[in-house]
Amino acid sequence: MPFANFKVPAGTITAEDKKKIVERTTDLYAEIYGERARPTTVVLIDEVVDGGWGVAGSVLTAAVLNGDA
Repeated sequence: MPFANFKVPAGTITAEDKKKIVERTTDLYAEIYGERARPTTVVLIDEVVDGGWGVAGSVLTAAVLNGDA
């Protein structure tokens, strides 16, 4: 069963964005593994609380990602 896990900052993507991620990821797996993969592809989108992750030693927040900080 193909599985993809996306972690995104909480509140930064819409329900429509999530739908696109699920659809396009499923399409990609089906392209790679064939249509037999489509019915069993699982896509999980985790929303990480603001400030709950970092890159290169710096904590990321929605403000930083949006260029507000």
